[in-house]
Amino acid sequence: MTDITDIKTALSDMQAKIGTEIGVSDWIKVDQAMIDVFGDVTQDNQWIHVDPARAAAESPFGGTIAHGFLTLSLASKFVMDCMTPPNGQTMGINYGFNKLRFLSPVPAGARLRGRFVLTSVLQRSDTALLRETALTIEIEGKETPALVADWLGMMVFA
Repeated sequence: MTDITDIKTALSDMQAKIGTEIGVSDWIKVDQAMIDVFGDVTQDNQWIHVDPARAAAESPFGGTIAHGFLTLSLASKFVMDCMTPPNGQTMGINYGFNKLRFLSPVPAGARLRGRFVLTSVLQRSDTALLRETALTIEIEGKETPALVADWLGMMVFA
């Protein structure tokens, strides 16, 4: 049975943080090996991602770049780096996105991190809160981020 105190406390605590930064992850390097494995798994082996020689010679990026969906998929690692679940939360479920924009290519060898701002939280049931965060995935040393997204996560309580 759900401890209503835990979900109500989590809701109240989170509502007080709406509009504030709630986490910044560690940096992670996106190297060519990671890009190649992602290409193999997703069967997206376009040369701008997996052929360093051709990408250096023919692409406007001067070398290979990470897949946009690889960059996005790192959001799960970033959130685990910097956010601790509240008391009583038993799992988190990816609920989707209200907005997602890829703003800047990620060159092979770049380092990325996630920055999270809480934008809303709603109680969806006796056992679930729906959290929306503004996610920015930053590229170290670059002004323009790799992507921005409004990310929805369902927080499930016991």
